[in-house]
Amino acid sequence: MPYPIFDRSRLRLRPLAERHHDMTADEVVALDGTSRWCDDPALPVLATRIRAARAAGRPVILMMGAHPIKLGLSRVLVALVEHGFVSHVALNGAGMIHDYELATIGATTESVARYIVDGQFGLWHETGQLNALIRAAADEGLGIGEAVGRALQHSAPPWLDLSLLAAGYRHGVPITVHLSIGQDIIHQHPDADGAAYGAASYTDFLVFAHAVEQLEGGVLLNVGSAVMGPEVYLKALAMARNVAAQDGRRIAHFTTGVFDLVRLPDERQHEAAKDDPAYYYRPFKTILVRTVRDGGESYYVCGDHRATLPTLYRQLSMGLRDGT
Repeated sequence: MPYPIFDRSRLRLRPLAERHHDMTADEVVALDGTSRWCDDPALPVLATRIRAARAAGRPVILMMGAHPIKLGLSRVLVALVEHGFVSHVALNGAGMIHDYELATIGATTESVARYIVDGQFGLWHETGQLNALIRAAADEGLGIGEAVGRALQHSAPPWLDLSLLAAGYRHGVPITVHLSIGQDIIHQHPDADGAAYGAASYTDFLVFAHAVEQLEGGVLLNVGSAVMGPEVYLKALAMARNVAAQDGRRIAHFTTGVFDLVRLPDERQHEAAKDDPAYYYRPFKTILVRTVRDGGESYYVCGDHRATLPTLYRQLSMGLRDGT
């Protein structure tokens, strides 16, 4: 006998117009140079590596959690895509959701503490429309990022200019979405389709793995993702190196960068001991140490994303203005 399951037909969804939002389009950071500056010495080095990689036709992959969007950095992220500074963006499911909500209604981010009390958290009608787009992606053999970006671009919602997914679709830059089923609010909805999630997100994983296969001479950045970023990257790199070894090639000489708030030991060339909590912080041991120890280099930028990412973008932009 199968185990009993939750009957989703009993759920009640409410419109987003009834939700209180903790972040609106008015709070999105402008590109006028007024954002906070970060003086971390790793940032100009990473900017130099990024410019060199793109000039050589090598990839710059940006992996990130949802917080850069929730913190109002959509214009910075869109500009990185529009100016060709990044060639691939990998998001978790929450990043997709916040991007979609912001573009559609000009607001995003609900209070978990407020809405979990009566079970309304996440159960909003318009956000659930993503489920239909993901089913369509699976039916067409597309990844989630491409399908959602295409839908946003074609429907032209009021805040389209703030959508990273739409920018990727417009400029032919893959935006992949890497789901963990049960982790995102749309998975609560009555029309959630686990099979479609698996098919479309796995397509995105293969698109991502193809990008990682080109990483020799490139750059990989992980911004605020403690689990999805390092774990998806690790598996994709193993696949890419397996194939490269068969062809007599190496994927070893590239640069990685991690942007986060976690305080790490000053010595970052070797992973921490297993009795040190830092050992269990995956971006440290996976992205900064293990995957670059045979020829690559890595940098850690500790600070508020509202300062670090705009600073990186401004340094890249200054290079363009200088014609270098």
